[in-house]
Amino acid sequence: MNPNLPFGQAPSRHGWVQAVAVALAALIAMGVTAALGLWAAGATDLPGGAYPRVVAATVVTAVGGSVELSGDAGGIAGTRADLTVIPLSVTLAGALVAAAGFLRPLRHRAVASAAELAGWAARIAVVWLLGLSALALAARRTFAVSLGDDTLNDLGEVFGVTPKAGFTTDVPLTLLSGLLWLAGVLVLALLVSRGAPLPPRLLRFQEPVRPAAYAMVVLLLACVALGVVVALVTAATRGRAAETLAVVLLGLPNLVWLAFTIGLGATWEGRVQGPFGLPMPHVLDEVLRGSDTATLNLRTLGEQDGRVWWLVAVDAVLLVAAAFVTAARSPARTPAWRHAVHMAVALVPTVLMICLVGRISAHYGLTLFGISDLGGTGLTGDLFLRPQVWPALGLAALWGLVTGFLGGLSARGRAGRGRVGDGMR
Repeated sequence: MNPNLPFGQAPSRHGWVQAVAVALAALIAMGVTAALGLWAAGATDLPGGAYPRVVAATVVTAVGGSVELSGDAGGIAGTRADLTVIPLSVTLAGALVAAAGFLRPLRHRAVASAAELAGWAARIAVVWLLGLSALALAARRTFAVSLGDDTLNDLGEVFGVTPKAGFTTDVPLTLLSGLLWLAGVLVLALLVSRGAPLPPRLLRFQEPVRPAAYAMVVLLLACVALGVVVALVTAATRGRAAETLAVVLLGLPNLVWLAFTIGLGATWEGRVQGPFGLPMPHVLDEVLRGSDTATLNLRTLGEQDGRVWWLVAVDAVLLVAAAFVTAARSPARTPAWRHAVHMAVALVPTVLMICLVGRISAHYGLTLFGISDLGGTGLTGDLFLRPQVWPALGLAALWGLVTGFLGGLSARGRAGRGRVGDGMR
C-alpha cells in the first residue's frame, strides 16, 4: 500500500471493482453449486416455477441465513413445519472462492496495516450484503400440498381445505449471519495462508497459529476429497448417479465430517420418522429410523456393518499427516510436546465447528379434524441429528495430543519452513 495515499483511498489492485468481483464470484459459485445439486435432486419439477427460489433459499441457508417454513390449511386444519440444515457443499464452494479472492491482491507481502486489511474486507462485505439481500428477498414461495389420499382430498374439497406450505426468509437475521460468515471466512484465510500479510502487532502470533490452522483446513478438505472418491466409486458400481451427484453438490461435507467425528469416537443422537430420508449410507438410516432416539457411534454402526471400524484407522492416518504438516511448517527446534499442544488446541475448535454446523432438524405436520398424521398418509415427519458435544471435544483433545506428539517426532529435521517470506506452499 502506498503510504502517500490518504486513509480510505485503496490501491486499484483491491478497490471497489475487485471487491465486486470477489463477492459476486463467491455468490455465483454457491448459486451454481446449489442449482446443480438441486437439479440432480429433481427440484426442477417443483410447481409454480419455484426452482430458482429454492436455489436462492439454499444459498441463504449455506451462510447461516434463516429460512422460515409456514403453512395454511384453513380454519379446520393446521400445518406446522421447521427446518434447520446447512448445505455444506454450497458453503464450502463459497468459502474457497471468497478466501482466494480476498488473498489474491495481498500475496507476496509480509506486512500490511490493519487499516488496509479492514478496508479491503469492508469493500467485499458491502457488495456481499447487497447480493445476499437480493437472494434473501427472492427466497420465498408458497406451494399447494396434496393430501395424498382420495378420501382426504374429497373431504378437503367439501370443507374448502387447501393445504399450503411455503418458505420465506428473515432478511435482517440472514444479513447478520451472512456478515458473520464472511468475516469468519476472511479471518480464517489470513490465519491459514502464510503468504498473506499481517499487521505488525500480530506477526508474533503467526508461528504458533498458522501451521496448525493450515493443517486443520487441509484435514477437512482431505476428508471431502476422500468423500468424492467414495461417491464416484459408489456411482460407478451401484448406479443412481443423479442421487449421488445431488449429495456431493449439496451435503458431502455434512456426511464426511460426521464420519470423521464418529471415527474419533464421538456420539451423535438422532431419529428419522415418517417419509424423511437422510442422504447417507443405508446403515446410518437403518440406525436412526425408529420410534425412539437412536445413538450413532462406532458401536451401533459397527453392529450393522463392521467396515465402520475402518473409520478409526482413516482418522488416525489423516490426523498424523495433519500433525506432520503442522510440525513441518513450525519453527525449528519446537519440542514434540509443544506440537502436541498445538495440535490439540487446533483440533478441538475444528470438531466443535463440525458439531455446530452438522446439526440437522426438520419437522412438518398437517392436522385435519384433529388427526395429526392423517391416517398414515405420510404428511407428518420428524428428523433430527445432534452431537454429544463435550465428549466429542474431549476425544478431540486426546487425539490431538497423541497425534501431535507423533507428528512432531516424525517431522524432526523438516521443521522451520513456516516463517514469513517463504511464500505460499
